[in-house]
Amino acid sequence: MRYMLLIYGDERALSDTEREHCYRESAQLAHQLQAAGQYRAASPLHPTATATSVRVREGKRVVTDGPFAETREQLGGYYLIDAADLDQAIAVAERIPMARRGTVEIRPVMEIAGLPGDAAP
Repeated sequence: MRYMLLIYGDERALSDTEREHCYRESAQLAHQLQAAGQYRAASPLHPTATATSVRVREGKRVVTDGPFAETREQLGGYYLIDAADLDQAIAVAERIPMARRGTVEIRPVMEIAGLPGDAAP
């Protein structure tokens, strides 16, 4: 089964040096997951100041700068992995460097027919 591991934290909490160390650790984890056959994708996100939100209300597009909601922790990145079950996904999530400073939300990914690309696990 595929799981999306969403990484939340205070995007201002890390110094540039700490952020670079976190990226290196995250890349190492991605390579370990690749070797284990679990890696699908991973990437940090630019800060919320670069976000744009789109809504359609009554047939009209509304575009606003910034994230959908103000929160104490911001979505900072993700891993998309294959795992046998939730316990295995939790074991991966606890290895993500930002789990020590923020939160990693684990969400099972729905498999639906008709999407492009590799739809089979």
